[in-house]
Amino acid sequence: MAIGVAMLVISVLVIAIWVIIEIKRLKHKLFAILLIGLILFAYLGTFIVFKGQNVDYKTVPGLIDATKTYFSWLGSIFGNLKTITSNAIKMNWKNNKSIT
Repeated sequence: MAIGVAMLVISVLVIAIWVIIEIKRLKHKLFAILLIGLILFAYLGTFIVFKGQNVDYKTVPGLIDATKTYFSWLGSIFGNLKTITSNAIKMNWKNNKSIT
């Protein structure tokens, strides 16, 4: 009986240590996925914003204009998300009539 209890305690400790290690690893994986997502968003966003525009990256005024254009686009995305969210909140989500 004592050996069974000892094995149970050891098993619980091993599982607890393994779960703690996996949680730490999961935090790092989630951070890496978030970082990769942000990099992809910035790259694809830059590609979409400057598609069809002549942007001069070699001069300081060109870089300033490109930065203004990119952040203006980014601001419009947040404005559009705000509008979509406020319209979704204003919608009538109640079931008006039941189908019988």
